[in-house]
Amino acid sequence: MIQSTPVYDICALSDFGQDDIIVSRFAPYLDNHKNLSAAHRHTFYHLVLFTAGSGSHTIDFQSFKVKPYQLYFMVPGQVHSWNFEGFTDGYVINFSGSFFHTFLLNPAYVENFPFFSGDVNDAVIDLPASLHAKISALFDEIIEASANRAEQGTDMLRVLMLRLFIMIGGLNKDAGTAGPASYNQTLLKNFKKLIDANYTRLKLPKDYADLLYITPNHLNAICKDLLGMQAGEVIRNRTLLEAKRLLTNPQLNIAGIALELNFSDNSYFTKFFKKTEGITPEEFRKKILNPNYHE
Repeated sequence: MIQSTPVYDICALSDFGQDDIIVSRFAPYLDNHKNLSAAHRHTFYHLVLFTAGSGSHTIDFQSFKVKPYQLYFMVPGQVHSWNFEGFTDGYVINFSGSFFHTFLLNPAYVENFPFFSGDVNDAVIDLPASLHAKISALFDEIIEASANRAEQGTDMLRVLMLRLFIMIGGLNKDAGTAGPASYNQTLLKNFKKLIDANYTRLKLPKDYADLLYITPNHLNAICKDLLGMQAGEVIRNRTLLEAKRLLTNPQLNIAGIALELNFSDNSYFTKFFKKTEGITPEEFRKKILNPNYHE
C-alpha cells in the first residue's frame, strides 16, 4: 500500500527508551526530533501533555491551539503535525500496540478508552485546574519508572500508565459515557473497525451489516442514533479521510490515489471528493502544502 506521509516506527525514535516504549520530557524529545514538526504518521500510540508553550498542532486535518495542560492522544495511522511558538515543554509517551498485550488478558483494553478511538474530537483534552498538579506528578512517576526499569521492571510502568488512562477516562463520567458499552455502542465500534480494514473494498452499508449479522436498517438506525448520520456517510467519511492523508504527499499523483482507494477512474474520485469538500483533490493538496494558497 502506498503511504501519504513519512511513517515512523517506534524503533526509529528510541533515543529515550526501549523499542516498545518511549517516555520523555517533551522539550528534549522535540529538540532531538525536529523533523517531526512536518506532517507524519506513527505505527505506535502517542500522547503528549503540554505544560508550557503555544502555537498549533493538527491531527487528521483538524487544528488545535496549543496551551498548557492540554493532553492529546493519537492512535497508529493518524496524520499529525505541529507549529510551536517559542519554548514548548511537557511530557511525551510513545508505546507500541503490543506493549500491554502480555500484561492484560484483554489485548484490546486500551482501545476501549474514548481518547484512543481514533476520533479526533475525543483525543484532545483540556485538563481541569484541579488535576494539573496530580496529572503532572503522575507523568513524573512514569518518567522515573521508565528510568528505573532495571530495578522495578516494566510492569510498574504499565500500572502507572493504566492509572493515567483510567483517571483521564473518568473525566467523561459527567457525559454519561461511564460504565459498560451498550450493545449498539459495541456494534458501532465493530462497524468502524470493519470499515478501517475494508473501506477500499466494501463500499455499501449492506456489506458491513452482513458482517455484523444485522440488517442494513438496524445499522443505519445505530449510526443515526449515536452519530447523527447514515451508515453510508460513515463509510464515505473514512474513504475521504484516507484520501486527504494520501494527498499530503506531493509525490503521489491524483490518478494513483484514486486507484489506491479503488475508484473506477480519476474523474469519479474527483467528483466524490469535491461533492464533500467543495474543492477538487488538486485544490485541497495546494491548500494543505501551501497555507498561503487561495482558490
